[in-house]
Amino acid sequence: MSSGVDKTFPRLLGDIGGTNARFALIRYEGGPVEEIRTLSGADYPGPAEAIEAYLKLAGGERPVAGAIGIANPIDGDSIKMTNHTWAFSIEALRKAVGLTKLIFINDFTALALSLPHLPANELVQVGGKTADKSAAIGVLGPGTGLGVSGLIPSPSGYIPLSGEGGHVTISARTEEEFAVVQELGRTYPHVSAERILSGPGLVNLHEALAAVRGLPSPGQTAPEIGAAALEGKDKLAVDSIHMFCAFLGTVAGNLALTLGARGGVFIGGGIIPRLGDLIHRTPFRARFEEKGRFQGYLGEMPVWVIHSAYPALIGSSVALTQAFA
Repeated sequence: MSSGVDKTFPRLLGDIGGTNARFALIRYEGGPVEEIRTLSGADYPGPAEAIEAYLKLAGGERPVAGAIGIANPIDGDSIKMTNHTWAFSIEALRKAVGLTKLIFINDFTALALSLPHLPANELVQVGGKTADKSAAIGVLGPGTGLGVSGLIPSPSGYIPLSGEGGHVTISARTEEEFAVVQELGRTYPHVSAERILSGPGLVNLHEALAAVRGLPSPGQTAPEIGAAALEGKDKLAVDSIHMFCAFLGTVAGNLALTLGARGGVFIGGGIIPRLGDLIHRTPFRARFEEKGRFQGYLGEMPVWVIHSAYPALIGSSVALTQAFA
């Protein structure tokens, strides 16, 4: 007779980005996500070493199964990260860390899977009205790169999308935006959304805007630009953040139209949540709705900024539960 104990626990959860790798454990069925730790990816030659370092820090019984969201396309067993040096085989990694099951999903697919499970007090609404809970949901977020995903409703629940929407071509709307894109085109043959809407992209935008205005190179990092904009004393930084949010509004509106995201659009990543209330004073919402004949349609759609600390870990847990179903 079965003991009723779920032998797929403990479970390892992960969220690997271009800069950091976050790990956590669920030790038993129905248990909390715990032992959340963030490791610098640059400190380890590969994910196996990072996982082993994490498990040593976490202690306790070793995990049996794992699910990891990663900032990369998932196409078969081999992964070579776009914004990091790690390249590995999923199966070889599974064996190396002693798991019976290991799945990888795109990090924004993981984020998308978390959306129905995020508490309302960890979301800040930026315009729009009430979500249609039977409709599609969009999600995007600037961080080390630009992640884009969505959830499509089905009779058995939401189905997450896995794509690379961060690499769509950026769309300018004003003369100065066109000049910035043209300036970036001197460096990048394809000026994708990610070339502007990411941490490195914010630096690109800031430098290009300075060049367009005939100013010297500011030489600031993305966190420095954001901090200066929040202080409100550096006009170039303020204007860069406003332009950044305008571009983000355009891309988010495009995503909303493509998916028919009447269930709302969520913004994650590491940049926008740090801006706090500033996003309400940028062109973001106006540009989100600026779609001609469909302005009214988009005006109804709510947008939320995600302020949850580790939503992709929750999404990874959902993906692993689905994999065992």
